[in-house]
Amino acid sequence: MPPQPPQTQVRENILKFLKTFLGIIRILQIVFGAGLWVTIAANKYAGSIHFALFVAVLFWLLTLALFFLTLLDKQDLVPLLGGERWLCTNLAHDVAAAVLYLPAIGIMIYKTDRKSFCNLDQYKHPCMYKVYLTAAVFACLCCLAYLLSVIYGACRKCRGEQTVI
Repeated sequence: MPPQPPQTQVRENILKFLKTFLGIIRILQIVFGAGLWVTIAANKYAGSIHFALFVAVLFWLLTLALFFLTLLDKQDLVPLLGGERWLCTNLAHDVAAAVLYLPAIGIMIYKTDRKSFCNLDQYKHPCMYKVYLTAAVFACLCCLAYLLSVIYGACRKCRGEQTVI
C-alpha cells in the first residue's frame, strides 16, 4: 500500500480526535465557555463578576490552544509540556479549570440570588437577574465538562497511557 499524502493523514487524525470522548468534551468546554463570557461581557458587570469573566476567558483561550494542538497532532512542539507529558498537561489544565470555575459558579449564584427581587412582571427597571442566571448555568455546565475531562484523563493516566487520544 503506498504511503498516504500528508493532507489525508492530517484529515484522518482530525476525524479520529473529534470522535473521541476528549474531543467532544473539548468542543463542549469551548462552547459553554464562550457562552459564559459572551453572556457576561455583553452586559453591564462590576465587582466580583470580573473574576468569573477572567476565569471564563482564560480557560476558554487555554482550551482552544489545547484543542487545536491536539487536533493538529502538534503537541510535540510545546516545550516541557508536550510529547510524553501531554496527558498530564491536559489533566493539570482540567483540574485547574474545574477548581477555578467553582468560585465563579458561587459568584454567579450569589449575584443571581441578589437580583431575584426584580424577576417580577411588575418590575419596570432594567434587571440583570436573567443574565446572571444564564451565566450561572453556563458556569455550571463548564465546570461539569471540565470535571468529566478530569475523570477521563485521570482514568487514562491510571491505566498508564500517555496520550490523550
